[in-house]
Amino acid sequence: MDRQEQADVLVVGGGTAGFGAAVAAGRQGLNVILLEATSKVGGVMAFCPGMPWGAAYPADKIIGGLMGELTERLEKMHPPAAEKRPCTLANFGPEIIYDHDIATLTMFEMLEDAGVNVRLNASAIEPTMEGSLIKEVCCFDRNGPFTVTAAIVIDCSGDGDLSAKAGVPYSVGDLKGNTMGVTCSFHMVGVNWDETFAEPDPYFSHFAAKGISEDRLHPDLAKLYLMKGFHHGSVFCNSVHVRGVDGTNPVAIGQATQEGRRRCHQLAQFLRSDIPGFSTAYMTLLSPTVGVRETRKLEAVYKITSEDLAKGTKFFDGIVCCDNPIDNVMRSDSSMTHEAIVDEGSYYTIPFRSLMPANVTNLMFAGRIVCADPMAFASVRGMPQCMTMGQATGIAAALTLKSKSTVQAIDIKALIKELSRQGVNGLGESALI
Repeated sequence: MDRQEQADVLVVGGGTAGFGAAVAAGRQGLNVILLEATSKVGGVMAFCPGMPWGAAYPADKIIGGLMGELTERLEKMHPPAAEKRPCTLANFGPEIIYDHDIATLTMFEMLEDAGVNVRLNASAIEPTMEGSLIKEVCCFDRNGPFTVTAAIVIDCSGDGDLSAKAGVPYSVGDLKGNTMGVTCSFHMVGVNWDETFAEPDPYFSHFAAKGISEDRLHPDLAKLYLMKGFHHGSVFCNSVHVRGVDGTNPVAIGQATQEGRRRCHQLAQFLRSDIPGFSTAYMTLLSPTVGVRETRKLEAVYKITSEDLAKGTKFFDGIVCCDNPIDNVMRSDSSMTHEAIVDEGSYYTIPFRSLMPANVTNLMFAGRIVCADPMAFASVRGMPQCMTMGQATGIAAALTLKSKSTVQAIDIKALIKELSRQGVNGLGESALI
């Protein structure tokens, strides 16, 4: 049976960007379909449960908008399900830690309240083009193929498959095609925080060196990223990164997941035997699949450069603030960087023009497929920024439909005004500092 559905807006991908796009568009009164290929919203939140929301506080002030609303909802629960805390790693500002399951539940409720038609375990397969317009999108779920006809399509898939098939040019990774390592994370529960975090080195480097020299840890585990989890006695382990993985290849992702889980189990055993405070702890919340940081970066009307960011540029069409360091994870070798990209207390904004292609008139994209050079990408890719990018596209969809125009002809002033009205901080004439 030929199944056909219609919507004002089709959002592809239910990560933080897709969540932001779908909620924002739904609250504008639009008929929104959100397709998520897995059984859970959140993207990297689902793949790496408990991953902190970093870069949420540029210049020590929350970015606001949907990110601020979600955080406030969690903070006001009894007991609280989220809190702000300083990051122990160099050049990272304050971050938000949260109860993973309650945060996910709250995100589903916000989608529900916004009237979004959430379709889990459903994928967008192929666009049908009519000139510069996406006429319809062929999709697939457990019952087979179906077609969605939507006035606006927002690609928040992380990999940009649909946009690439629609003819949007793209690049992969750095100038040589190298992409950042993929990550497999887990929690240890039952940890004595006082014993563990009495260690002055936040990376536990001398412990790691011992494990590597004794062939008990993989050589890429020279630094152990161990962070206090939200619940007392839990530790989030964000240490296992697998290099050289093509994040668009499902076979490679499957192989990397198994290798990552193997290294996580090895690390968990090492923590119990060698790191103070872990002797009676156990592993839980192991990643169901690896979290992918980088694949395609789509070409847009404007490409963000590292020079833009280093100057603390506040773009006229800036839609979210950021001061995240250059968080570059094992692109071509085992090195990792956390170099500050702006002076302390400064920040830049991400321009809306980097979320719309030049050649497809009813398509926008948000999240880690944003148009940016490799070093700029390493800074702009934080989950709070991705959520607000999505929020901007959802509002832009409503403005585009109201004006009966194209996404490229959007009224930028109206977009910034509405984002500011919705609580996004530091835009237009309003500075964070």
